[in-house]
Amino acid sequence: MAGGKLKIVVFGSYNAGKSTFIQAIDSQARHVEAHTSDGDTTVAIDYGRAEIHALQVYLFGTPGQERFEFVRQIVSRGMDAAILVVDCSIAPDEFTRSLYETLSRQKIPLAVMLNKCDLPGSCPATARSAFGDSLVFEICASERSRAMTALTAFVETLAGDL
Repeated sequence: MAGGKLKIVVFGSYNAGKSTFIQAIDSQARHVEAHTSDGDTTVAIDYGRAEIHALQVYLFGTPGQERFEFVRQIVSRGMDAAILVVDCSIAPDEFTRSLYETLSRQKIPLAVMLNKCDLPGSCPATARSAFGDSLVFEICASERSRAMTALTAFVETLAGDL
């Protein structure tokens, strides 16, 4: 966090809400996407910024398909922390569990953002149990206040006494 800057990389499976989360935090966020038969998808990165307690926080969102592993590796270089966005309206899939295991092994600060908690049938308690003793937040990524509250709480754990 040298110089009051923090690089946080946002991971998650396809349609988990990574882009929505970053756009909720920063209305000027940048997004590189492609149109597919399943809808729009991130193919390179999302990029957004926020200032939290005079700390510049840079958010980099990664693609949610397995085939973009090389992009995740490039974007991850130099990250100070990671966020895993999880769609808790469905059971965590193998890709999400694999991302979690990979990030946990890296021994970097990690927060799990359980998204879509507002949807009928969502089960944050079940999703929460899949992520051990990790720092977990329940959010609705499209609601700026909930997304920002969770991000601020995570950043405060990283920055110590601000």
